[in-house]
Amino acid sequence: MKLISISSPIFLLFLFITTSIAFAQSDSTQVRINRIELTDGSILIGEILSEDDISIRFKTKSGTELTIKKAQIKKREVISGKMVQGELWQNDPNYTRLLFTPTGRALKSGQGYFSVYEIFFPFVAVGITDYLTLAGGFSLFPGAESQVLYLAPKITPVQLKNFDLAGGILYMRVPEEDEGVGIIYSVGTYGNESVSFTLGLGFAFAGGEVADKPVFALGLEARISKSTKFISENWLIPDSDVQLVSAGIRFFGENLAADFALIYPAGADPEGFPFVPWIGFAYNFGGKN
Repeated sequence: MKLISISSPIFLLFLFITTSIAFAQSDSTQVRINRIELTDGSILIGEILSEDDISIRFKTKSGTELTIKKAQIKKREVISGKMVQGELWQNDPNYTRLLFTPTGRALKSGQGYFSVYEIFFPFVAVGITDYLTLAGGFSLFPGAESQVLYLAPKITPVQLKNFDLAGGILYMRVPEEDEGVGIIYSVGTYGNESVSFTLGLGFAFAGGEVADKPVFALGLEARISKSTKFISENWLIPDSDVQLVSAGIRFFGENLAADFALIYPAGADPEGFPFVPWIGFAYNFGGKN
């Protein structure tokens, strides 16, 4: 059985319908709310009405007004999200990536994440500035004499309300080898926290040679609930009968995100179970998007 190609009209229609429903059902109004952690471990979420050198007047989401002495405050920060029927839906903490492909969005200065893909590929990324992200890692294959090193710098010069455009390099190399391989890419993301599209193109390189045709990546993110998101990441590979199609779910909380997806090599006509499972985890630190 063959899956519908991502270039077919039926698949494009499916994407259009899915996205239209998501837009129709979503309230994309973003809010910025204060989160205060007290010295006794209590956490308050709401709005700061006023403050002076000694105390803060605070209004919780339920409408209760409190006066909090600053000496009782352990930590305070601003979090982003949207209000749905009076409940705060915080933004996806791993908003700079699809399943593996980067989105056009940037980490802010001081933000970062540690992630693991398919168990054997750990990855660390840190926002050096609001526009520059440095990332990399190395594989952890048990018993292997050599591991794969990878670096992934990314710059995001265009950051608008609902559109971000970035460019970067993914470079991989085994230390014993003279030359590495990788891809030079550009990627743009349009949309909001409820639903967004990502389109990227990249030129693979190896041994000093650069491919003359680009690889295309098409991604879709659609918020399903307070802590889940649908993600599809698809690859169009030139001069190849095999194209990669995927669909999965991201579960996330305040800092942790976990992805589970199935990848289908369309055109490969594999025997047996046709899907490749994808598992990824990311812990995000250093602030809120």
